Amino acid sequence: MAAKASTKETTVAEKLDALYALQKIDSQIDKIRTVRGELPLEVQDLEDEIEGLETRIKKMQEEAKELDTDVSDRKNAMKEAEAAIVKFKEQQNNVRNNREFESLAKEIEFQDLEIKLHDKRIKEAKAKIASKKEVLDEAKERLEMRKGDLKEKQGELNEIIGETQKEEETLVVQSEKAKAAIDARLIAAYDRLRTNAKNGLAVVGVDRDSCGGCFNKIPPQRQLDIETKRKVIVCEHCGRILVPIAIED
Repeated sequence: MAAKASTKETTVAEKLDALYALQKIDSQIDKIRTVRGELPLEVQDLEDEIEGLETRIKKMQEEAKELDTDVSDRKNAMKEAEAAIVKFKEQQNNVRNNREFESLAKEIEFQDLEIKLHDKRIKEAKAKIASKKEVLDEAKERLEMRKGDLKEKQGELNEIIGETQKEEETLVVQSEKAKAAIDARLIAAYDRLRTNAKNGLAVVGVDRDSCGGCFNKIPPQRQLDIETKRKVIVCEHCGRILVPIAIED
């Protein structure tokens, strides 16, 4: 007769112990990340602002270059118009009748209007260039300031990461290993609780007859159920998984 394979079923008490052990590991990870505070977000915000400033500066430089080109083109057009006026005036000296003279006079008048229009547009373009230069200088100054801020914040962040990265990596591996040994449904509930809790606590002890998470009172009978660890008990108020205070000692 073949021997019957024996499988050891994990007890509720063992599941609770494993969950709390996982919580302690994850709380250590949380603590390390809390030390970094808002630095990673501050660094990211500065990098985004710098990228935005660089894009803005590049765009303004391109616009200023286009205005410079427009000024140059209009100056050339003015020279051509002036040359045309000289030519038309010379032609007026050799006309055969008043009709030809008047026709050339109109051409001269038109070229004179073109010169005035180009001169007006040049002044407008130069005013825009001056305005853009002022804004551009401010943007460049702000960019340099933000680059300095970024360097400082990155230095702070790198220092903290350098001090804690190895420990965090070790803890993350331990956390994944601990999760792999726990029932998937319990892990899903645990992860959901951690996500919803501001302090990341999904498993808490009973302290002074109260939930260690939300601090609401727990009835005596329910405390006895928690002490026996025969089933998973959750707080009626916050939904956290409750364990005996002895586990935390």
